[in-house]
Amino acid sequence: MSTFPAKPGLRHGVSDWRGNNQQLSATAQHERHVSSAIRQEGRSLRNETNCQTSWDESDTSRRLGDRVWDVARWKDVLETCALKVDEEMEALTLTKDKTEQALAATAVPLEVSTECLTLREGRRGHELVMDPVEEQLKKEVELIERVQQSLQQHIDQAFEQLCVLQETRHQLTNDLQNKMDALDIDMSCLSLTTKSPQISLKTNPTRIPPGSSTSQEWVQFSQFNVNRAQEAMQASQQIRENMNLSRAQLQNELETQRRATEFALRKRNHNEEQSRDELQWQIRNTEEEMAEMEGDIQGLDADLQAKTASLKLAHTRLETRTRRLGMDLCRDEVQHGLVAEVQQLEATIQVLKQKLSEAQNSLQRMKLHHSHMLQDLSRKQEALSLEQRSMSTRTRLTSTSTTDRTAVPLVPLANSSGRSNLQLLAQ
Repeated sequence: MSTFPAKPGLRHGVSDWRGNNQQLSATAQHERHVSSAIRQEGRSLRNETNCQTSWDESDTSRRLGDRVWDVARWKDVLETCALKVDEEMEALTLTKDKTEQALAATAVPLEVSTECLTLREGRRGHELVMDPVEEQLKKEVELIERVQQSLQQHIDQAFEQLCVLQETRHQLTNDLQNKMDALDIDMSCLSLTTKSPQISLKTNPTRIPPGSSTSQEWVQFSQFNVNRAQEAMQASQQIRENMNLSRAQLQNELETQRRATEFALRKRNHNEEQSRDELQWQIRNTEEEMAEMEGDIQGLDADLQAKTASLKLAHTRLETRTRRLGMDLCRDEVQHGLVAEVQQLEATIQVLKQKLSEAQNSLQRMKLHHSHMLQDLSRKQEALSLEQRSMSTRTRLTSTSTTDRTAVPLVPLANSSGRSNLQLLAQ
């Protein structure tokens, strides 16, 4: 028994078949046209993007090169400025050290002047006078104290300026370090190419990092640091000039006052020696006069004793002759002569006693004055000894000044941080 084939599917007509073929051809032609247009646009886009990308990369490289040059130029400016700041810090430190040495050198003159004033307080009696030496010594003490105060003010001012320079130097160092880091980064970016192995896509690379600044702010920041450093250096130079000038003026004032004090001291010592010699001459003459006066007093006393004996003789004769009797109790020439002799002897004895009293009083006064002169001579010798000790004490000033002129101590250069070699932190 025969079987029939399966039921065929939906059949299309010839026209449908032809229409389908035409549609396939038209669609193919359209797709080819669209594809050709897309290919042309793609090629044009590739050419344009390649040119734009090449131009952008070239322009970016040029900008990076310009930026590297700008950063390098500012780096050189900052390095030069930092070196000048270091030199100024060394110069200011050296000037401050010299001023500190000058301040320390005033300790000996002040000690000497005070010691001289203390020594001269040991004078006694009329030798304790307010003389030109004491006035000059007090002026010298006041001058030294004023010099110490002035030098200390300069030292404090220099120290404060060193702190300003150190802070300025720190700002320059930080800015310089940032410039060097930025220079390394930009040069690294400049050396990158599309074939560099370390390139990759990043997340949100176009973001603006916090703390970013504009180009104008960047220039203004470095310019501000340089200007601040220059102003600090100018102020430091002015301080150094003022310190050197003030130190020289004060040293001249001290030297002038020292010479004036020593001149007054030598003059006073000369006057003391003259006064001592005069007093010694007066004492010798007084002692000679006292010796002569004692001899004359002995002579007056001897004459007085002799005159008293003569008076006794005359009195005895007169008294004895009163025992005459009768008409023999006569007031004869002998009687008149004895009476006249007694009167003369009594007057002579009175005059001798008065002169002896005057001589004894004069001798006592001379002895008392002699004692006073000896005491005053002792005080003068003590005062002269004190003046000579003061002059001997002041020889320390001349020896110190001679030593300072002949041997100037070497002062190591150091900045306020204590480093002997001031080097840039970025180097």
